[in-house]
Order: sequence, then C-alpha cells, then structure tokens
Amino acid sequence: MGGKPSPGPRKNRFVIESGSFPPSVQITQFTPTEWEEFIETCCRVMTGPGGKMYVRVKRLGGAGDGGRDIEARYTERLAENEWDLYQAKRYRNVLSPAELFPDLAKVLLHLNKETYPMPRTYFICAPLNTGPDLHDLLEKPDELKKRFLEDWKAGKAGLKRRLLTPAVKAYVTAFDFSRIKEYLSKDLIDIHATDQIEHFKRFKITPKRGDDPKVPDAPSTEEEVYVAELVRMYSESQGQPLTLAEVLASSPFGEHFEACRSEFYCAEGLKRFSRDIFPEDFERLLKMIYAGIRSAVHHPNHKTGFERYDAVCNRLPAVPLVESTLHASMRGGDLNGTCHHLVNEKQFAWVK
Repeated sequence: MGGKPSPGPRKNRFVIESGSFPPSVQITQFTPTEWEEFIETCCRVMTGPGGKMYVRVKRLGGAGDGGRDIEARYTERLAENEWDLYQAKRYRNVLSPAELFPDLAKVLLHLNKETYPMPRTYFICAPLNTGPDLHDLLEKPDELKKRFLEDWKAGKAGLKRRLLTPAVKAYVTAFDFSRIKEYLSKDLIDIHATDQIEHFKRFKITPKRGDDPKVPDAPSTEEEVYVAELVRMYSESQGQPLTLAEVLASSPFGEHFEACRSEFYCAEGLKRFSRDIFPEDFERLLKMIYAGIRSAVHHPNHKTGFERYDAVCNRLPAVPLVESTLHASMRGGDLNGTCHHLVNEKQFAWVK
C-alpha cells in the first residue's frame, strides 16, 4: 500500500508573532504620528512617480507644516515639480471628501502664497483608503475641483468662506487637480516590506528559519578548502600524510570529519536564511565571530592544528553575538560551522 509522500524540507518563512495582527489591520490602529512615520519610511525606500529615488525625505507633520506631512524631494533643493507631498490622513473609516478638503485648502493657500514650490504630486495616504465618493472624484479631476470649490464657497466641511478670496479662487481654478492622487495602503505596505528589518520590527513579524540543507554523501567543490584543512590537521596529528579516503576509513578521524561537515551545512543553512531575509548579515556574523576568536587562532602556545581547533571551539560560546540580527535564529551547529566557513574563505587555517 502506498503511503503519503513525505513532506519536503521546510522553507524559510515569515510568522506574525502571537497576539499580533497582519500589517493591513495594524495600520488601522496607528496613531497619527505612527502613520506619518510609516509613510516616511516608505518614502525612504520607494521609487517616486518621477522614476527615481527620493534624495531627501522629511516628516513635517505638526503645527506650521503648511499641509506637508511628508516632503519627499527628487533634488537636494526644494524646487518646483521636483518633490512630492504626502498627506497622511489617519481615520478609522474610509476617507471622504469632507475629511480631505480642509487639508487640501491649506496646501492650496500656501501654494498661492508661494510658501513652497509646486509639488509634482499630492498623495493622499489613508489606512482604509478613500471611500467611493472621493475615489470617484479623484478619477475625474475637473469634477473634484468643482465639488471642492462649491463646498468651500458654501462653507462646508470646515472650510472657511472668508479665505476663498477672488485671488485664491482664481488660483484654485487654474490648479491642475490631476496632481492629486491616492496611494493605496496595500502598496505602501508592500513598499515598507522592502526595508525588512524596519518592517519586521514595526509589525512584529518573526522570520522563521527552515530546514538546513542535507549534507551530501561526498564533499562538494564548495567544501574543498575547509575539507583540505581538516585533512591536514588529521595528517599532522597522525604524524604522516593522509588522503581523504583514508580519513573517512579511519576510526579516530572519520566520525569527527563527518561531524565537521554537518556543522558546515548547519551554518550553510543559516547563510541561506540570511541571504533570503537579511542580506549580507551572515558575512557580518562571520566578522563578529572572527573578531572574537582571533586571539585563540593566533595564540603562540598552540603548536598543532588540533590545539588551535579545540581552543577556538572552547572560545566560541563566549563570543557576544546578541547584536547580530541572526542571533535568535542560530542553532547548535552554527557556531562551529561558521568557523569552517571562515576557513573555507581562507580567513585562517588550522595548521600553521
């Protein structure tokens, strides 16, 4: 009778910590300041609609901001059509025209006074996005302009009629309302996720390490350096040159050699986990470990490779690694395995 196929190796994955909610839910609970900070982080990693990265991003939300919650520049100097204005509207419901219009009026008043130059785009960012009424108006800029002016003239939505002077009305009439666009919260979350460390921290997402790669029956070409160093160490201990085949057949060294290979592939699993989730952090970890074992590697009293090997292995547990983003994901064989990786990268040798 045929049984169920055995499951494949567990892959690296992301897990939301117990008690937390998905980012799409969490953003609805942000404070106004947290929402602005979230959008600011997005701007620092996103490509703007101008097709290039912002070179300067600043959160201005608060008194005297002139309606600019986040200012994202394409150039160092604030110049006309070389920056985007992000309006962070943090409401627990979908955004309506009445909720947008007071801030839009503030921006247009400041543009008319030339407090700051014209932005390329005026982005509306709301956790639950715009409601049907505002969404439809944004699709038809001329109707949006008409509705906005009518509400301002009537003093609706908190708009002050006395501020709609003939000069301001002329400016609003000439303003291109197609500059006003919505940035969907889903797209903002996707952009925020590209800064993985900040994203994991903000939304309490824990990366979970999958299964380590299986140790091949025979050493691969990627293992040549550290394998050769182990054979040299065994040869030195035996007092005569040994081949790899002789090591594998030798009771004193064969089991130790296979344990070392297992450690190498355990650390290889950490390396692949890092590559997928924390790029370059495995190399940073190797540097931290080498800094912690360097004096043991080069201690003058270590005359043989095995003495050096044992001293390094004894030193490893004392190396402080809590600052590494990989620390919480490390397993039993990782520390020794990283030393084999360091040897494989020719950072040091067991036998002098």
